[in-house]
Amino acid sequence: MNKKILITGCAIVVTTFSFAQNSRQDSLAKEAAKTEVWTPVPTIIAPGKTAADAPSDAVVLFDGTNSDQWQLEDGSPAKFEIKDGAMTVVKKSGSPKTKKQFTDFQLHLEWKEPLPVKNNGQSRGNSGVFMQELYELQVLDSYDNITYPNGQCGAIYKQSIPLVNACRKPGEWQSYDVIWTAPKFNADGSLQAAARVTVLQNGVLIQNNFEVKGPTGWIGKEPYKSHGPKSLMLQDHGDDGNPVSFRNIWIRPL
Repeated sequence: MNKKILITGCAIVVTTFSFAQNSRQDSLAKEAAKTEVWTPVPTIIAPGKTAADAPSDAVVLFDGTNSDQWQLEDGSPAKFEIKDGAMTVVKKSGSPKTKKQFTDFQLHLEWKEPLPVKNNGQSRGNSGVFMQELYELQVLDSYDNITYPNGQCGAIYKQSIPLVNACRKPGEWQSYDVIWTAPKFNADGSLQAAARVTVLQNGVLIQNNFEVKGPTGWIGKEPYKSHGPKSLMLQDHGDDGNPVSFRNIWIRPL
């Protein structure tokens, strides 16, 4: 066979194959484009330098200098002690809540259990973080301290035992990172969807998208009652041995 004819024939085959391949790629690209969503474009924010730092779209609730973002139930100033960049519980001073109210959010908060250690069980380093004033994520010195598991540190109080005990020693700073989805209510006040919460303690998952059963309480079970946006609240447990300290508190409304 003439080499020129052979080469030409090969070129035709290659060209035909390339055309078919390109045509298939174009067809696939058109199919893929049907599932591409171009709007809305996510807002650009500046993340913190570390996972603990507030991103640019966060509301800083406590930066270590003052408690201006907090107040007591009657609207008077919060009375926790501000010292060395921390906000520390003052016994029987009242539980401060944020002036701003929130619905769904991401929360970062750091806390430290007191030294010297006093008391045992629920009377050792007891405080709490109340989502929307009603739903408590327990703060407790659960390092070498026995209590009922659905009331230990990291529990959704009296409702959900933490997956693990990730507590550090008293005197060491710890962290909570919380994703909170608020309950939703129908126009008649009935519950449409329960609240849900995910919690990481010291970077460890301890509550995994738990469905909150209603407001948390010491005795009995309370049903949901319709409400809108509400404040974040820190608990003054009112007993000796509970001067828990807080710092670096920020929140991102979702």
